[in-house]
Amino acid sequence: MTIERLDDRPRLLSAVEDLADLLVRTVNGGASVGFLAPLDRAAATAWWRGRADAVQRAELAVWVARDGDRLIGTVSLALPDKPNSRHRAELVKLMVHPDGRGRGVGKALLATAERAAHDAGVTLLHLDTETDSPAEHLYARTGWTRIGAIPDYAADPHGRLRPTSLYYKRVGSAAGDTAGAAPAG
Repeated sequence: MTIERLDDRPRLLSAVEDLADLLVRTVNGGASVGFLAPLDRAAATAWWRGRADAVQRAELAVWVARDGDRLIGTVSLALPDKPNSRHRAELVKLMVHPDGRGRGVGKALLATAERAAHDAGVTLLHLDTETDSPAEHLYARTGWTRIGAIPDYAADPHGRLRPTSLYYKRVGSAAGDTAGAAPAG
């Protein structure tokens, strides 16, 4: 397995078809990542294409995991644009292809995003995830701190309202170090 950062618009766009396939498979397989099932490929492709400008502006960092030429996972960091929040980032859209599950892909992607955030001077990461989901168990096993749950926060892919758990993790040096650079990686 290799992990690479899609660090500009052309690199993201070159992977859009594979990313769209992963998103469709993830949502239609029951994972709650912000979409309702059935998610069609055109909508997934349009959503990923819509992220290209944010990647180019370094407001969104996207990594993909590959097994040979096959894309088997992705994770992103959303970086705030406000001066008082450049020390933190939100971990978003951690997805692993069903064929990659149980092989450490999610854990490797998570570690890559955490390391890149740390290297860029980000000291605090946060995320939300469906309560009792496989993703929640991954975050708990990898040192993230659960701070609570919000009932009926988001609909799962089948339209049922589900609770969402909130997590954070300190990853950088001193909390006062607010360099605000985009994560390397």
